[in-house]
Amino acid sequence: MIEPPEHRLQNEIPRDLRLRATVTWGWAAAVVLAWVSLILLAPLGTDPGWSIASSIYSFFGYVCHQLPERSLHLDGHPMAVCSRCFGVYSGLLAGLLSYPLFRRIEDTDPLPRRWLFLSLVPIGIDWSLNIFGIWENTHFTRVVTGAILGIACAVYIVPALVEIRQNLAVHRMRS
Repeated sequence: MIEPPEHRLQNEIPRDLRLRATVTWGWAAAVVLAWVSLILLAPLGTDPGWSIASSIYSFFGYVCHQLPERSLHLDGHPMAVCSRCFGVYSGLLAGLLSYPLFRRIEDTDPLPRRWLFLSLVPIGIDWSLNIFGIWENTHFTRVVTGAILGIACAVYIVPALVEIRQNLAVHRMRS
């Protein structure tokens, strides 16, 4: 007997759900790893034989102010982004890589949004206290508060990407 398409869809999705979710998570982690690697490569790519550094700095100039005094330095050269942006991106990478340790990858139920908004509080306080002259923030506070936001973002990005991937798979199966 031939099964109706709806029944096949219901049976097939759970079987492939974990694999699709894991592949999606892996691609997300690989993209963010490449992003962070480029940030670290820029100051190391300033050797006379390399011409890649200027292209990397130029690319990241679209997403960050790149002020040298607000950037961490490697080998005497500033990273491709400021210390706060580096904190966000490295936190995002850490959050993505550690995600399967505290949550099932195929779980697409989002956490309450209040946690994402709460992750903005430390970075907002650090920025505000500096702007109002109450406290001078440091590379350390910028990286740490950025990392808190980056880790929180990973917790929301993974379920969203997995759900998008699952919806695309269901749409393809129906087509």
